[in-house]
Amino acid sequence: MKVAAIQMVSGISLDSNLNEALRLLHWAAQGGAELAVLPEYFSFMGQHDNDKLVLAEAPGRGRVQDFLADAARDLNLWIVGGTLPMATDDPSRVANASLAYTPKGQCASRYDKMHLFRYDNGRERYDESAVLRAGDTPTAFELHDRSGQGWRIGQSVCYDLRFAELYRALAADLLLVPSAFTHTTGRAHWEVLLRARAIENQAYVVASAQGGVHENGRRTWGHSMVIDPWGEVMALQAEGPGVVLAELDVARLASVREQLPSLQHRRL
Repeated sequence: MKVAAIQMVSGISLDSNLNEALRLLHWAAQGGAELAVLPEYFSFMGQHDNDKLVLAEAPGRGRVQDFLADAARDLNLWIVGGTLPMATDDPSRVANASLAYTPKGQCASRYDKMHLFRYDNGRERYDESAVLRAGDTPTAFELHDRSGQGWRIGQSVCYDLRFAELYRALAADLLLVPSAFTHTTGRAHWEVLLRARAIENQAYVVASAQGGVHENGRRTWGHSMVIDPWGEVMALQAEGPGVVLAELDVARLASVREQLPSLQHRRL
């Protein structure tokens, strides 16, 4: 199965971001991808955290959800819509939700980011809990590729990457990590954490990232990549918008798990 990790440098205009996402999704489809993963906050990177509250969508209704459904159907492509703000029963909090759409334009899965990022080094300060409500449910879905091969797809978002127990619970063949890692933390930890999650779970990883300097002044690390179950980076893009394509092989997955059956040797 060919997959695409889509990298963006999203701004403050919803229209511009959706147009750019569609351009990159077309590129992914033309490259033969069956599954395309957009980055966290692909549709909007606002000036202020509270801007997310204005664009929050109700389940099944909203411009970004319509965009994802239409694009998946028009391009005959599985699409995981990075994240978008979804309304909760608390008007001061939204869920940072990652939605998966089938090639028929149907929403097959929703995962709400469980771990909320907080960081303060004296120069940069982030606290997602100011406007986000954390999810509480590890989420995976089943995908059958065009050959009929089934894949268990585990969902996660950005800061989740630091919590290995989530990925153990997912027990997936392919792990998705749409992200907007800061430049500071990404430079230090992004690749090593992604490769560790691939190695310890003997799974493919598709990590689609924001990568560049945004209109709101934030700088994200980028380095979208696809990693195989042995921890090898198959394809990567460092900065700027683009599409990272790679072919996943179920036989490679089975071979790694057979030669080094560490998942069978777990004691805890």
